[in-house]
Amino acid sequence: MSYGSGNTVSLSDVEAYFSEDYIHFGDVINPPETSDRQAEAIWTLLSLGQGSSVLELGCGYGRITNRLAEKEAQVTGLDISPILLQKAEADAAGRGVNVEYVLGDMRSLPWRDRFDAVFLWYTTFGYFDDADNERVLREVACSLRKGGRLLIGHANRFAFLRHKSPIYVVQRNDDLRIDIMSDDVLSDRRNLERIVVRDGCVRRSHLSFRQYGFSDYVRMLRSAGFETAQAYGEQGGAFTSDSSQLVVVAYK
Repeated sequence: MSYGSGNTVSLSDVEAYFSEDYIHFGDVINPPETSDRQAEAIWTLLSLGQGSSVLELGCGYGRITNRLAEKEAQVTGLDISPILLQKAEADAAGRGVNVEYVLGDMRSLPWRDRFDAVFLWYTTFGYFDDADNERVLREVACSLRKGGRLLIGHANRFAFLRHKSPIYVVQRNDDLRIDIMSDDVLSDRRNLERIVVRDGCVRRSHLSFRQYGFSDYVRMLRSAGFETAQAYGEQGGAFTSDSSQLVVVAYK
């Protein structure tokens, strides 16, 4: 599996990054109250209601997906990591909600004209090279009904570039997660080297994602079959250069 222009990430790299370690630090990075707020913002921005058919791509361990199911949406989650999907299914069972979880690749979706809304949250768009990233958008357009909505939540590259420290450290009890970030200004990609120190072991993983601006999204979305697109900041506020997130909502 090729991830990015000049940045190659194998399937084993993906599995190493989205492993049980990813889950272990999850509630430190995104405590329940943060996930509650994010789920509410997604619900509002996508104009969801009870019975809405919703797909999350790169759903991870279901922290957003299961919350939308609790609000009585009909939710499907797709991810490439069996470990994360297993956790998502267990969490759904614990909450008493039904969610269809599917192991798969977002570049090849099995659905056509099925969903009212699709979303990719927490910088799950941009892992691939430009051609495959645009392929994801075309697959999404095909899976949406006419009038369907797409939401993409992505890190704001302007805020990233102003961040003075390239190192982020997260601690849970005696365990550490160290992220070392770097920017490739020629390919507009952000590269992440992750070091986890846990249970007496040190594990390393790597991920890379493409950083797009709003004008890039507008061009790609129109090419994929979307009619209009709007930009928001985190949780639906106005988007500015200081926003930590760029949230794009597009309409088929």
